[in-house]
Amino acid sequence: MAAALPRTFRLATTAALLLAAACATTQERPPGPKVNDLEIQGTDKVSEGDIKERILTSETPWWGFWPFGGPHYFDPNAWQADLRRIQRYYQAQGYYDAEVVSAEVKPEGTNEVSLQVNVKEGEPTRIADLQDSGLDALPAEFRKAHSEKVMADLPLKKGDIFREAAWEETKALVADRLHELGYAEAEVGGEVQVDLATKEARVALRIRPGRRYRFGNIFVATDARPQVPPRRIIEQVQGSIQKGDWYTETALAEAQARVFRMGVFGAVKVNRGAPDRESGTVPVVVDVREAPFRSVRLGGGVGVDAARQEVRVLGEWTHRNFRGGLRRFTVRGRAGYAFIPSVFSRDKHGPVFEITTEFEQPRFLFRDLRLQTSLTAERGLEQAYDFWGGRLQAGVIWQPHRNLSIFPSYNLELYRLTGRVSADARVPPIVLGCAGEATRCDTALSYLEVAIAWDRRDDPIEPREGYYLALSVQKGGGPLFGGGYEYVRLLPDVRYYQALDQDRQLVLAVKVRMGTLNPVHDTQTSIVTRFFSGGATSMRGFNGQRLSPMTAVPPEDAGDVQDEQWDTVPVGGNSLFESSVELRYQFTESVMAAAFYDSGLVGIENFSAKGPRLFGPDHYHAVGLGLRYLTVVGPIRLDITRRLNIGRGLPVLTPGYIYPESGGCFGIGRRWTPAGPTTPGATYAGSPEGLCAIHLSIGEAF
Repeated sequence: MAAALPRTFRLATTAALLLAAACATTQERPPGPKVNDLEIQGTDKVSEGDIKERILTSETPWWGFWPFGGPHYFDPNAWQADLRRIQRYYQAQGYYDAEVVSAEVKPEGTNEVSLQVNVKEGEPTRIADLQDSGLDALPAEFRKAHSEKVMADLPLKKGDIFREAAWEETKALVADRLHELGYAEAEVGGEVQVDLATKEARVALRIRPGRRYRFGNIFVATDARPQVPPRRIIEQVQGSIQKGDWYTETALAEAQARVFRMGVFGAVKVNRGAPDRESGTVPVVVDVREAPFRSVRLGGGVGVDAARQEVRVLGEWTHRNFRGGLRRFTVRGRAGYAFIPSVFSRDKHGPVFEITTEFEQPRFLFRDLRLQTSLTAERGLEQAYDFWGGRLQAGVIWQPHRNLSIFPSYNLELYRLTGRVSADARVPPIVLGCAGEATRCDTALSYLEVAIAWDRRDDPIEPREGYYLALSVQKGGGPLFGGGYEYVRLLPDVRYYQALDQDRQLVLAVKVRMGTLNPVHDTQTSIVTRFFSGGATSMRGFNGQRLSPMTAVPPEDAGDVQDEQWDTVPVGGNSLFESSVELRYQFTESVMAAAFYDSGLVGIENFSAKGPRLFGPDHYHAVGLGLRYLTVVGPIRLDITRRLNIGRGLPVLTPGYIYPESGGCFGIGRRWTPAGPTTPGATYAGSPEGLCAIHLSIGEAF
């Protein structure tokens, strides 16, 4: 026992020393001085901002506060490496004589510094000669056409400044073009000779195209006991790849997208196998991993708007192989409690819910056609009405291309609508679209809809490149479909996105959306088919659905004289126009800012000879600024908007209504008197709505 004590003591001592050493190594080293400013002088041909993005040392930004960042500190070792990085970056841009002339670290205050760098750029090195070799190995029958395609509009041109990035891009582009033409084993290399004395670069592009291949057999690698038959996977691949077609990598990407769209795989990869030089074919290998066929998702949310506030819970249950055959059965629901216009001014409040069951049958009649049916029950509160309702939809989705979908469907909608007030004389028929002066009625809509979408965006959640085209056409009522209303409704939607810089941090986004609702024989339209605008995803100069023809709702004890300001509720219109131009700039990995111009119109009449005029007095305009915090579920978005005083007030369909004299912003500066204006032309644009709006939401506006 005595011999064991010294050993125990030695072990305890060793453990204590190791613990102390661990604590010493994990203790964070005190940061250096804060960098207040970083200035790079002498930059003329190369952007100072581009240089700053490629070095480690950076100045503390003005927005450097929680949760978006913090102070940036000075590290002498990193600073010396950055000076070398600056010179190397200039060389990569073709300025081989560039040098850092001086670098100063200036103390400022307590533990703070400012940094100043002076550079001498020198003259650039230009491409004196650009030669290619190897294209003569292409098959004689394709040589001319393929050579022209491969060498057209390359990033490197004779006379340009030689930039290393453009050189690497040129080699990659030539290889990609050859692969796309069927030369699966094509390789591209070369060399560049730079003469520092003459400032000239001679570029030699060496191309080894190899043999041109066709697609061969398709093989599937899947789980040990797959529930999805391999023949179904092969069938989807054959939608873009047929045996005997010339090999292209675009077809491989399309095949991968087709398999993934089946919705039952957690991972999908479609690759080429080893080429068979004797037969001139390339096999296709499809590697898939099945995901769970049943899933449950739960969540919740809060909707906040000046005109509506709501708390809700969400749930969804999905079976992706319901009764076999990859049939999909989904039950999704939303339940909540809504306050209109707000929790603090509860003019109307109550529970709301929506429950939908959806069934989808893949390969309906043929490969690219899916049958989809859904049944929905809901209870809702809107500003102008309450409703109980149900919807039935049955249609087929034809998706011949991953970017194109065509969805014809038959729809039946049944609603019991109740007006906001009980006195018949105070609810015009326009409010609900009911016959006569009723404040409660049952509405039936029966219509055929065709929805077409061509989606070429790079990312549906945060798009930076591409475009989106969509068109919805509804034909309701008549002897064919029945229902209570006969009409035609058109709604085209166009969106365009373009990154304006190389790093895709600055993005231009444009949207135009236009709709018209044409009732047959000048009959009435139902409020559930009309157009509304305003809110976080439409015309942001108005709050949710507040860009619309209005009807006034007097208080219960109101007399014939309007001696106080009456509330208004939107009742919708038969024409819609929305446009938006937005510039988005991403400052950091998580923070993006935006500046935008929105315009919008919702008219009583449809777009006909007597309808509203674009850029007329009922077309409203707004400018705003926004901030986005990027998350995995999409950007959390805050937009603040100021409407321009161009145009007149909104049409209020209550005779004798008195408008506010001024709208102000967020309740400040608003003024109303009993002697105020009674016509839209005598008040400010968008009256009775205030001139400013704020929106907090998740996801981009478009």
